Amino acid sequence: MSPALMKMWVSLAAMGFMFISIITIYLSRYKLKGVLRFVSALFAYGLMILSGIIIFLVVVSGPTGE
Repeated sequence: MSPALMKMWVSLAAMGFMFISIITIYLSRYKLKGVLRFVSALFAYGLMILSGIIIFLVVVSGPTGE
């Protein structure tokens, strides 16, 4: 697998993490109560931070030259 294709899959996974975190934040704010609300929000914000770091690293690493 070429480096460009690998970067594409990594960034696609990061976008999937963002989508999952948006759904989980919605659930934690409007549908859940108590400890489950806190745990789901913590998980969602963790995924959002992780996806932001991944996208940042993909963008900063620049073009692959292919």
